[in-house]
Amino acid sequence: MKQGFNVQSEWVHLQYEERASFTETYGFSGNQGAVNLEGIRFRPEGHASDTLMIFMHPASTLQLLPVPRAMASSGAHVLCAASRYAKNDTALIMEKVFLDLGAYIRHAKEVWGYRHVVLVGWSGGGALAVSYQAEAEDPTITHTPAGDPVNVKDAGLIPADAIIYQAAHLSRAHLLAEAIDPSVRDELNPDDRDVELDIYDPRNPNQPPYSAAYITRYRAAQLARMRRITASVKQTLAELKARNTGELERGFIVHRTLADPRFLDPTLDPNDRKPAGATWAIRRRSTPARSGWRASPRCVPGCRSGRWTTPTATAWKAPSASVRRCS
Repeated sequence: MKQGFNVQSEWVHLQYEERASFTETYGFSGNQGAVNLEGIRFRPEGHASDTLMIFMHPASTLQLLPVPRAMASSGAHVLCAASRYAKNDTALIMEKVFLDLGAYIRHAKEVWGYRHVVLVGWSGGGALAVSYQAEAEDPTITHTPAGDPVNVKDAGLIPADAIIYQAAHLSRAHLLAEAIDPSVRDELNPDDRDVELDIYDPRNPNQPPYSAAYITRYRAAQLARMRRITASVKQTLAELKARNTGELERGFIVHRTLADPRFLDPTLDPNDRKPAGATWAIRRRSTPARSGWRASPRCVPGCRSGRWTTPTATAWKAPSASVRRCS
């Protein structure tokens, strides 16, 4: 086996100005209109390149994944770029992440001198990569889904030269729409559930393999729950705005968010996977998604609206989204 290059690691700090009309409470931005970003650049020792591979996730840091370092060991220059919301997506506004990614690409080309930038979209970074590229090539966004101004359209985003999809999903909005538990009838009391829609309840008469009619009913109930949450988010945002007190945020919890019937029924989208079984059911049925309220149909009223809500999420369309959710 051919031995790879020794890999050099470099801490990267970027700072750029952003004049937002609403305050970033939890994003890592200073109080003087500056956004601070951190990342890790991996370079093969003694090997130059005119191409930079950028790994970026809306809220995770990716330098501990095996692939970025392995790519550098094989000769690639790699940047693991963190957004301002690193390890805290409760307040994440996806449009702001586009601006952060744009700052990294601009720095790569104008300061480091790379001719080509390749976005490597891992997991949630896949939707981020293609959504960013869509806005860089044809910018349209001036507001978040919640109505907060965010001028992506005039940000001068530089398009990437290529995109790689790696273990990526379509978007957080799609992901939640397919996995949210439709059995929950009361968001303030997740124990109030419809047994016939609770795939983890042994009393449910509908058991794998599920009938086509049951899956149709189940998916419709998932969408109905999503829409109920969305309606509540919009109502809360409207009420907060009407008060005109400057209060824009509320915290809330979305319970039971890992209930895709494909987990238990391998005949749905069949491949060689095994059904998750009772252990998964016990562990997952109690797992909530902690979300916050801001102002942008993503997750958390503002955050929830934009990242997790099906009709309004930036990522649902592009795909990309901005809702606040922690899990």
